[in-house]
Amino acid sequence: MSILELENVSVSFGVGSERVDVLHDVSLQIEQGEFVAILGFAGTGKTTLVNLLAGLEKPTKGQVLFRGERVESPGPERSVVFQSYSLLPWLTVAGNVELAVRAAHRKLSRSACRELSQHYIEMVGLTHAHDRKPAALSGGMRQRVALARTLAMEPAVLLLDEPLSALDALTRTKLQDELQAIWQRDQRTVLLVTNDVDEALYLADRVVLLNSDGTISEQIGVPLPRPRIRSAVNHSSIAIRLKTQITRYLNDQRQVETVSKPRSLPDVTPLHALPKAYREASKTLLTTRYLQFSQLCKTFPTNSGPLTVVEDFELVMEKGEFITLIGHSGCGKSTVLSMTAGLSEISSGAIVLDAKHVVDADPERAVVFQAPSVFPWLSARQNIAIGVNRVYPTATRQEREEVVDYYLERVGLGESADQPARDLSNGTRQLIGIARAFALSPKLLLLDEPFGMLDSLTRWELQDVLMEVWSQAQVTAICVTHDVDEAILLADRVVMMTNGPQARVGHVMEVDLERPRTRKAMLEHPSYIRYREELLCFLEENESGHLLKAS
Repeated sequence: MSILELENVSVSFGVGSERVDVLHDVSLQIEQGEFVAILGFAGTGKTTLVNLLAGLEKPTKGQVLFRGERVESPGPERSVVFQSYSLLPWLTVAGNVELAVRAAHRKLSRSACRELSQHYIEMVGLTHAHDRKPAALSGGMRQRVALARTLAMEPAVLLLDEPLSALDALTRTKLQDELQAIWQRDQRTVLLVTNDVDEALYLADRVVLLNSDGTISEQIGVPLPRPRIRSAVNHSSIAIRLKTQITRYLNDQRQVETVSKPRSLPDVTPLHALPKAYREASKTLLTTRYLQFSQLCKTFPTNSGPLTVVEDFELVMEKGEFITLIGHSGCGKSTVLSMTAGLSEISSGAIVLDAKHVVDADPERAVVFQAPSVFPWLSARQNIAIGVNRVYPTATRQEREEVVDYYLERVGLGESADQPARDLSNGTRQLIGIARAFALSPKLLLLDEPFGMLDSLTRWELQDVLMEVWSQAQVTAICVTHDVDEAILLADRVVMMTNGPQARVGHVMEVDLERPRTRKAMLEHPSYIRYREELLCFLEENESGHLLKAS
């Protein structure tokens, strides 16, 4: 008998014209000890499905069963780890875990609860942080606390709602390894909601794909031997075939969405046919445009003395080159970007852009931050116009409007141009930021984890938009990211930073993939696995203190 079951479940919110159907006639059986991954775009009902299984929501139609009994309310036998950490900030790691243990095991003595808590704290590798409070922990460590707390409750079913999506690449892979090891040891039933295809294939016995209309598309078995070794999975012909199959399905789903919500994009436009005001601005640029970092350092004062976060960062970029910057959390990636933007003072060394030293912030260096940076009370058109009006002061009103409209169309916001930004999704607001940055006709485009707050599948869509718009402007660009596939997909070169403090360029990897690029072509390229392994190998070796020779 299945341990968890959904029988013809539908979920709707609202009534009448305000009614929204989230899940429609979903039937799913999960066996005892099975590891199931749920994949689908944002809005397909993944989190609603988790809430149903946890007893946090009730179906509009159908029923949810746990061991044959109808689920009416939450219970400790079905525990959830959410994307956000939900830790009590005034309690230590041990205190947070022990509080959950006492709630779930009321008959255990205090010493037994403490012993059980310590067992699971050790299991997730946090013994050294036993007495630390959440404020003193990294994002990855906080998520480990949440996982330890849930495991310590010893649930029959572990429900994981995108618990790793906000973490950097290496922290994410380490927690994936820990999840696999814990599952292998306890054979506890696990349901994982994820937007990462690699994560699903590495961890799951079965991948369930959700359609945009809230129905199950198909269920794909993952016949890979256990325990799974990451390098073996990366090279497995079965895993590569399954990844291609799932990626193709997800791309097809996105195309269906595009058909249902058509975008009014103009045809590909050569430089000479760009808006007149844009052409006039381009004439003032030097023929050779490049960016040079020379012995760049950044030091912050602390109570125990100066702390050098970045030291002797050296890099030269060609005009029109796209570089991605990757490294561990806290290695100084965003610090380098902030100094380049002129938002943070350079402690020593220099940044030279187009034969001019970078000193202060300037529209010639456009920045797109991780969190959408828009004026919520203004429309998409008005948000973009603010920058355009400054960059093209001598252009006519009609010419400036032409620039704004051009980039609204390029990012697919023609139909949303006059909606207030507050009424738009995070992904759409980030598109406004991208359009505004390109509309400034910058010498340098700086992207600080621009898609880091979005689910992976929405990120795919925005990556495609970014590549399409960049292919028109060919602006020199640097993108900070913690996503390995994103780093490869976007870049001409991937610049890898050593671990901080005193971080610097540790290795530079050339990416020899044809442009324009597609995700499908990247996954099928014979060099893709090698690029991915080279990048992950650097991150793993650098964490251990072994630095690769800089290129």
